[in-house]
Amino acid sequence: MAFPNLKTSRLHLRQITENDLENIFAGLSHPEVIRYYGVSYSSLDATWEQLEWYAELERTHTGIWWAITLKGANDFCGAIGFNNLSREHQKAELGFWLLPNFWGKGFVQESMQVIMEYAFNDLRLHRVEAFVETENKSSQKALLKQGFQQEGILRDSEIKDGRFISVAVFSKLSDKNEDG
Repeated sequence: MAFPNLKTSRLHLRQITENDLENIFAGLSHPEVIRYYGVSYSSLDATWEQLEWYAELERTHTGIWWAITLKGANDFCGAIGFNNLSREHQKAELGFWLLPNFWGKGFVQESMQVIMEYAFNDLRLHRVEAFVETENKSSQKALLKQGFQQEGILRDSEIKDGRFISVAVFSKLSDKNEDG
C-alpha cells in the first residue's frame, strides 16, 4: 500500500525517510522542542532509533507519522502522526513537534486538520487521543483549537528529569456514527 502523502495550501506531509535523519536529530535534540516531549537524542547515531520506530509503526500497522515540509521549498518543519493505533478499538494517539523556526505560523493546525481527516475518513477511527504535559500550554491550546476536549489529568503519572509530572488527556471523537 502506498504511503498517504497529504497536502494543505502551504504544506506537504510525506513519509519520513533516512534522508530526514539530520532534521529529526535537530528537532529531537533541541532544548525547546524536547522540553515537553518524551523523546530526545544526544547524537546523530542515536537518532536512528527514532527513524526505526517510525518505520516499525508502518510495518506493524500500529501507527503512521509524516514529515511536515513546506510545499515547493521542501524545507523540513517537523513531524506529526499517530502511534498506539488500535484497529480493534478504532483509536490512536496523536503526537507532533516542530522545529522552533517554524513555530507560530499555524503549521501544527494545518497539519493536524489534514491528518485528523485522514484518521476519521481513511483509517476509520472513532477516537484520537493526545497526552500532553500539563505545563505544555501551547500544545494544549493547539488541540483545543482542533476540537479536542480535555478529559482529565493524570496526576504525577510520569517521572521526567527526576521529578513527577502530570499529563493532561485530550480526545476528539469522529462525528460519524458507526455505520457511516
